[in-house]
Amino acid sequence: MNIGFIGAGKVGFSLGRYFAENGIPLSGYYSLHVQSAAEAAKFTGSEVYYELADIVRDSGVIFITVPDTSVAEVYESIKEMGIEGKCICHCSGAMSAEETFPDISEYGASGYSIHPLFPISSKYESFKELQSAFFCIEGSEEHLGDWEKLFGRLGNDIRIIPGSMKSEYHAACAISSNLVCALAAKSLSLMKKCGFSETEALKAFEPLIMSNIRRILAVGPQEALTGPVERNDIETVARHIQCMDNDTDREMYRAVSRKLVEIAQYKHPENDYSEMKKLLK
Repeated sequence: MNIGFIGAGKVGFSLGRYFAENGIPLSGYYSLHVQSAAEAAKFTGSEVYYELADIVRDSGVIFITVPDTSVAEVYESIKEMGIEGKCICHCSGAMSAEETFPDISEYGASGYSIHPLFPISSKYESFKELQSAFFCIEGSEEHLGDWEKLFGRLGNDIRIIPGSMKSEYHAACAISSNLVCALAAKSLSLMKKCGFSETEALKAFEPLIMSNIRRILAVGPQEALTGPVERNDIETVARHIQCMDNDTDREMYRAVSRKLVEIAQYKHPENDYSEMKKLLK
């Protein structure tokens, strides 16, 4: 099962090295940017390919690790190159295998989306932490069990999900990861007004953030919830809204706090949050 990569960015580098470190054979890398393919091949102890048809020929499994908007285009380029019996995979969290490879069964191949719930931020370092990543997989029925066994052998937790749920799945990932960055950015800007540098603010926030995250992961968001919304402290929340600089930030605070009210009501059904809801409209 030689695995080949079309695209040599952070995901291609990281998955390739992770596979190679665990004894899974690679054919190599092809990229429009030959230098990137050469660097990835060197990093993983595999071959650099200069022709697309050659890597398709030599690979039993092909990972298309290009930007999401280009995955379908690459598939269209290779599907006439003799992909019968091969697995064609992408790593998009947002797109299903069916929508990306809609006619793959007609070519005798199978298609999969294999998505690590992990922020791959470095070509050369992220592979070291992939063993702790949770992988969500969906696609053609015939080899789903094989992929599940493979990642299980590597020590990863795996969940097979329906392709029809990819939008919900990816939205969940974005909220837990990307959207948090917007809230953190606003927190830092407010701390700068108080005289903190960004470095000082991040250091000050670290125990607060890490303690809260550990609590959420241990007992869930409802039990972990603290703060003025949970306490139904209308005066404090009103003062928070007043210190926001612009409508975007005020609406962000209100929108997130409205969600917190829902959680608080489940936690404290005896409390009346009607005035808080009016304030947050």
